[in-house]
Amino acid sequence: MSQPTTTAEVLSDAEHKMDVAVTHVQEDFQGIRTGRANPQLLHRITVDYYGAPTSLQQLAGFSVPEPRMLVLSPYDRNSISAIEKAIREADIGLNPSNDGAVIRCVFPELTEERRKEYIKLARARGEDGRIAIRNVRRHAKDGLARLETDGDIGADEHDRAAKRLEELTAAHVRRVDELLEHKEAELLEV
Repeated sequence: MSQPTTTAEVLSDAEHKMDVAVTHVQEDFQGIRTGRANPQLLHRITVDYYGAPTSLQQLAGFSVPEPRMLVLSPYDRNSISAIEKAIREADIGLNPSNDGAVIRCVFPELTEERRKEYIKLARARGEDGRIAIRNVRRHAKDGLARLETDGDIGADEHDRAAKRLEELTAAHVRRVDELLEHKEAELLEV
């Protein structure tokens, strides 16, 4: 990828990368179990389907008939045992059972200790997101300094762009903090 040649390009690129970091944090949070059935928890699971690693969404439909039960309806009944095995091996605290047609996953109640572990995990992933955003800011600052050094922009334009970059960074860090706050509240909900 070529180097940005204007402050607008630097800022646009930084904003896009910060948006991606926030989206990544949001997706990570969806994978943290809350005691309620959530199909998002299974989205990263791959199944060995006739020798090929296949995502679970391609092999089964999901439904949530009860708050703590997830039902998977495999499109191919021959894949039931492979899907069950993949869910067990994913080590997400679910013990799937099947009746020959569908797979049921009952989400056990979360203990207080388990909730605290999940909150720690959420905080760690939130911090990873903030670090990613700050890294994007650092790279953008370097790009702005390079533009100023090369004589493409003046000191005033550099200062305006740097101020805008700080505003973008603060806004994206706030979004991660809001997501984390929401996830913690969700995990503490009994």
